[in-house]
Amino acid sequence: MTSRRNFLKATGALGLGAMILPTFTSHAAPERPAGNPLAANPTTLWYPAPADEAKIIEQGLPIGNGRLGALVGGGVEKDFLYLTDVTLWTGELNDALEGDGQLPYDYTHFGTFSMLAKLYVEMPGHAGATGYRRELDLSNGLVTTKYTHGGKQYRREIFSSHPDDVVIVRLVGPNQSGTVTLTGAHGEPTVGDAPHTAAVFTGSLPNKLAYSGVVTAFSPDGTVEVDGANLSFTGCSDLVIVFSGGTNYVPDASPGFMDPLVEPARLALEKAAVRAKADALLRTHVADYRRKYDRQKVDLGRSTDAQRAMDTWTRLQARASSAMPDPELEASYLQFGRYLAITGSRDNLPINLQGLWLSNNNPDWYSDYHTDINIQMNYWLADRAALSDTFDALANYCVAQLPAWTNTTQSVYQDERNRFRNTNNRVAGWAVAFSTNIYGGSGWWWHPGGNAWLCMSLFEHYEYTLDRDYLAKIYPLLKGACEFWEARLVETPQGLVDDHDWSPEHGPQDTRGNTYNQELVHHLFGKYRIATDVLRRDQAYGRRMSGLRDRLYLPVVSPKTGMLQEWMSPDDLGETTHRHLSPLVGFFPGDRINRDDSPAALIEGVKQHLITRGMESFGWGLAWRAACWARLKDANRAYELVQKVIRPSIDYANGTAPNFFDMYSFGDRSIFQIDANLGAPAAMLEMLLYARPGVIELLPALPSAWKTGSVTGIGARGGFSVDLAWKDGKVTSVTVRSVGGTETEVRFGTWKKRISLRKGQSVTLRP
Repeated sequence: MTSRRNFLKATGALGLGAMILPTFTSHAAPERPAGNPLAANPTTLWYPAPADEAKIIEQGLPIGNGRLGALVGGGVEKDFLYLTDVTLWTGELNDALEGDGQLPYDYTHFGTFSMLAKLYVEMPGHAGATGYRRELDLSNGLVTTKYTHGGKQYRREIFSSHPDDVVIVRLVGPNQSGTVTLTGAHGEPTVGDAPHTAAVFTGSLPNKLAYSGVVTAFSPDGTVEVDGANLSFTGCSDLVIVFSGGTNYVPDASPGFMDPLVEPARLALEKAAVRAKADALLRTHVADYRRKYDRQKVDLGRSTDAQRAMDTWTRLQARASSAMPDPELEASYLQFGRYLAITGSRDNLPINLQGLWLSNNNPDWYSDYHTDINIQMNYWLADRAALSDTFDALANYCVAQLPAWTNTTQSVYQDERNRFRNTNNRVAGWAVAFSTNIYGGSGWWWHPGGNAWLCMSLFEHYEYTLDRDYLAKIYPLLKGACEFWEARLVETPQGLVDDHDWSPEHGPQDTRGNTYNQELVHHLFGKYRIATDVLRRDQAYGRRMSGLRDRLYLPVVSPKTGMLQEWMSPDDLGETTHRHLSPLVGFFPGDRINRDDSPAALIEGVKQHLITRGMESFGWGLAWRAACWARLKDANRAYELVQKVIRPSIDYANGTAPNFFDMYSFGDRSIFQIDANLGAPAAMLEMLLYARPGVIELLPALPSAWKTGSVTGIGARGGFSVDLAWKDGKVTSVTVRSVGGTETEVRFGTWKKRISLRKGQSVTLRP
């Protein structure tokens, strides 16, 4: 008998054209969890009408498994899914400078993240449905649509399963008939042949990245057939539609990040051929999802019955127009951020500017990885929100990109067209530009501080976990960044300073010793020294970096403005209310400047800088401000900024869309950018707990709107996890668990308690 692989070769399924598929055979299902998997009383976002396809980025509900994502419309007669694979990128290594010294930042050379496919489910006979409701179930990782037609109940369940690595659309209800249509997002033909039950497309991008998508369906009682690009189904009471797709991208620089032996069509066909029962598919997905989601429970207080009765969009608008807090709405916003982390960051590429969710093939800023706040903010939430394992995607990305980053840096960084080149003509280690892609490439201007900021995020994750194996994995990144900065620093009477540079993203582009870079390099050298001691590697070099750190110029407060200086000048050389808080990177997310150890005048300089920057910005700018005000223990300002993130986006304004996506105002349109969806929840947790190695401070910036509540599983740097409960603004109970940490001091107000634990131990305190 002809093997499946030989059949696929014979029909061209492993090439780039269309094909006719055989009927799938059943696969033995692995052992599945028994019983009802769904969490009771789930946290949901819900809506009384389907999404408008023209507004899918604001109204579509997101699903994802870290690789495959979709925006779901929820229509009755015509439902739609906009599907993505996180590795579907145009572009290339992009290692040659343009005439003006930039690395190309375009669709061809730098590249862009793009859509994979669109999937439509049409049931025109169900027009006129009543009792409609669609919802995103954050507790179970599931989008559902419910309605009544002809006096009978119908339900749809849609999810992206990580264990099965497929997108599932399940239709439940009597005598359902209609069509399923799969279209590639780049004009590929989709082909199938009756009586087989699958349709598929394949394609290749100009950069030679191969990809494929496949859809199949099965039902225990109806019929499913292929008719051209469509699957038709008739008389089904329980229909399961399965989508799979993928590319031949591999996270390895040596083959150019593509493996010619990987056959996307074959892999997609095998995954889509799953024949487990619908309930088993759901159980497997929910059990996997809840293993992460259930680690943190969030209670910020009870909302009113009237608030609870509102649909999500109405509720967002009501909160914005009323002074009455809605703590359950705010808790759901925090949990939505956790949902995006779980569904958008698993064992594949990290979260980019839009995560897994696109509405077209031309996303703004190419949906890239911005290295001067955005990719870092995307991962502020992970450890704080009991989702440390979702951080792995960022660490693995950096490790995989390092060889290409290093080669490009040492080949072209000193090109005379690079405005940020080292004036001493030395170069070592690695650096990145302001934007990076998935092929080792950078785009736009070089960003000298980008390597140090990535290392800040990478090392901070170690401080939460104290995982030596992880530290060894990222060690080459830390060392290479140190080598770069050792070669770059300039000796001045004030100390060692950064060479000609920019304070992202405003002001002069040729100043030295900018606060942004001085703080990042100070952090890098100090943390690298710790890494050498923990791993017992290169300790002499670690001591050398400590010596350089001690010689760095450190910023001061301007006698003219009263602000922490952004440049080595008492004058404010940029935009007064600029969106970035670049000079405050040493205060948050770093904490060289902190309320315990820093002079009061320096803390006041930070405060004045925040006041001057103002309380209005894009969502990510508000999230960063909120986290800083939380560090200053100003609960009112921090909470006000969180409210501004959550305010509804109407008429293209900054704010939150009906589906909770953060919208970035851009003149006569608005843009979805995911960083605020992750940064604002991180700031909310920072309001409840501030931890750095040796100190865990409880409720540093608790707003009156959350006067009674509890949160479990908050990550604390130093190797701890914290369960916290409070009433009327006072801590009633705190349980500290060691995930590797041994000693820390727990504080609440003037109360302090030093604790010692072994890994795995916990202690409960009642201040």
